[in-house]
Amino acid sequence: MNSIFLEKGIFPIGDLILGTSFIKHLLRLRKEVNLTHDEINILQKNRLFDILKLATLNSKYYKNLLKYENNDCIKWLKNFPIIDKEILQNERDNLITTKSKNLIKLSSSGSSGLRSVVYSNKDEISVHRATQILWWEWAGYHLGQPILQTGITPNRGIIKGLKDILLSTYYLQAFTHDPSDLDRALKWAQKKSNPFLGGYASSLYVLANYAKEQNIQVQFASAVSWGDKLFNHYKAEIETVFKTKVFETYGSAEGLMIAAQKDLPYMYIMTPNVYLEILDDNGNEVKDGEMGHVVVTSLVAKAMPLIRYKIGDLAIKLPKEKYPQKRELSLPLLQKVIGRDTDLVKTASGKYMVVHSFTGIFEHIPEIKQFCVIQENLNSIKIQYIPNKNFNSDILYLIEKKIQQNLQESTFKIQFEEVSFIPPTPSGKPQIIISKLNK
Repeated sequence: MNSIFLEKGIFPIGDLILGTSFIKHLLRLRKEVNLTHDEINILQKNRLFDILKLATLNSKYYKNLLKYENNDCIKWLKNFPIIDKEILQNERDNLITTKSKNLIKLSSSGSSGLRSVVYSNKDEISVHRATQILWWEWAGYHLGQPILQTGITPNRGIIKGLKDILLSTYYLQAFTHDPSDLDRALKWAQKKSNPFLGGYASSLYVLANYAKEQNIQVQFASAVSWGDKLFNHYKAEIETVFKTKVFETYGSAEGLMIAAQKDLPYMYIMTPNVYLEILDDNGNEVKDGEMGHVVVTSLVAKAMPLIRYKIGDLAIKLPKEKYPQKRELSLPLLQKVIGRDTDLVKTASGKYMVVHSFTGIFEHIPEIKQFCVIQENLNSIKIQYIPNKNFNSDILYLIEKKIQQNLQESTFKIQFEEVSFIPPTPSGKPQIIISKLNK
C-alpha cells in the first residue's frame, strides 16, 4: 500500500477511531532526532524535569523527593533511588500516578528470567510504536513495504491483524521455528518485491541458517533486529545469507526504546524518549568508554514513571572524542551493549526454541517468579523454577501443555525442578537457557 496514503489517510483515521496518536508522534520524532546537539539537550532536560515533577507530585513511591536541587534536574535525578524488576513488582500500586481504569498492562518477556509488569496509557504506547517505525525508517523501511516479521504473538487479534494487512506483514511465529513455518515464510518473501525483515536477533539467525541449509535464495532490502543481542556471528550469517544489512535496536518490553543503529556501527541514544546512565556497582556514573550497568529513566512514561530503572544489562557509551565527524544525527552514541550468546534449545527433529519461546509463556504466569531452562540432550529439557504467590502444581501442567502445543513433539520430555535460587550472570541477569549440548 502507498506510504503517503497510509501516512496521510489510513493511520490518522485509525488514530481517531482508536483514540491513539501514532502519526502525531512519528512526525514529531522525525523532527526531534534532527535537532542540533544543544537543542536536543534542552529538550531532554525539560522532559526530565517534567517527569520528575509529575512523579513526586502524583506517585506515593516518590512523594518524599519533591525538593528540586539548585534548578538542576540532573542533580535532582541523582536523589531518586535506583529501582529494579523486584521493586516494580512490589511497589507497582505506589508507582502509578493515575486512577484511570484504562491503563494498558505491559509485561516484560522475562528474558532475564525475572518478569516485570508496568502500566501505560494509549498515548505512551503510541510513542513506543512510532519510535519503532522511526527506527525501521533509519534502516531504509517505508510504510507499506512488505515485511517478514518474527514474534511470539501468533494470535494477532483485530488491531494487530489489521496492522499486518495495512503494512503488508507476514508474521512468523517464533516459538518453535518449525521448518515448515520457516519454509512458508521464506517462499512468501521470494514472491515480494524489495521485502524488509525484522524480529528477534536469535530468530533471524535461525531463519538464515534454515535458508542456507535448504538453499532457499531470498534477498531482503534490509533487516532490523530487536529483543535480544545481535551477536557478531548472528549478524554475519543473516547478512551473508540474505544479502542484506542488519540494523540493531535496543529497548525493553517495559516500553523503553533506548537506542538504534542508523548510519554508524554505533547506536544513537534516543534522548527525546530516555535519559540513560551507565553506572558502576556502587551506583556511580562511569566514564564514557567504560562498561557499567544500564540505568534508564523514561521521558515518556507518565501513568507509571520509570525513573532510574536498572534493566539488568551492561553497556558502554562511546567517548565523545571518538564520535565520527560525519554522522547524520547529533544524538549521543552508545558504543556497545554487552550481552551473552543466547543459547538455543534444539530438538531431535530440527526445531529450535529461543529465549522468547519460553518467555512468551512465562510472562503470563505470575505464579512463577523466575525460571531457567537447561538442555543436556536433544530429547528433553529441565526447567528450574522459583515459585511465587498462589503457586500450585497445576501451573506446571499448564506450562508443559503450552510448550507442547507450540512444539508439537509428544516425545520431547519436559521436567521441572523447584529451586530457591538461580545464579545470575555478571550483568545481574539470570541466564535463561543453559545448553549443555556438544557444540
